[in-house]
Amino acid sequence: MNRSGFYAIEGVDGCGKSGMVGFLVDHLRSFGLEGIATREPGGTPQGEQLRSLILSGQDDAWDPHSELLLMTAARIEHVRRVITPALERGHFIVSDRYAGSTIAYQGAGRGMSEDFIRTLHAQVVGDVWPDLTIILDLDAEIGLARSRSRLSASSVDEGRFETLDLEFHRRIRQSFLDQAARDPARHIVVDAFGTPDEVRARVAAALDAWAARSTSSHPST
Repeated sequence: MNRSGFYAIEGVDGCGKSGMVGFLVDHLRSFGLEGIATREPGGTPQGEQLRSLILSGQDDAWDPHSELLLMTAARIEHVRRVITPALERGHFIVSDRYAGSTIAYQGAGRGMSEDFIRTLHAQVVGDVWPDLTIILDLDAEIGLARSRSRLSASSVDEGRFETLDLEFHRRIRQSFLDQAARDPARHIVVDAFGTPDEVRARVAAALDAWAARSTSSHPST
């Protein structure tokens, strides 16, 4: 089965995305595939600089439109310098967040038009979307508590969105579920409640089932 391609891991803060990215990279490499892990915002020197601006400080540091444009600027560099070259080499990409997060956070969270976000993406990024988005679904209250605890134990200043209230994060979760419902061929939703081993097993099984379906619907000639 061909598992090369572009994968994104999405979900509310604290759902376990970062650890799952590493697991998924190892899982794909077990099939003899070559690829890399990356993240948004970030993935490039330019994107990492923008990440520090977007995720740090108080929530009122940026107008929502400015926040959207900064996210999009990081994505332009990420796609141009990392994602597209890797895919052209036939490698896989596993990204910790992508445009689905922009639709969830700046769209559902901030109340900006999803149509506007998608139009902006089409104009400046192009038709570059993951082959598969894996949504780690977790109750927003549990995820937020996990994320705040992790940030308080670290010296990393990336807690700007964690300062927002629970209702904001509940809108984020619902947006991810809505995105998956609208495009089930390119999304799988995995229950992220449980031990890391349990969640990894669910992801591996769901990914393998998706790959089998994709292969059967596009048989080689």
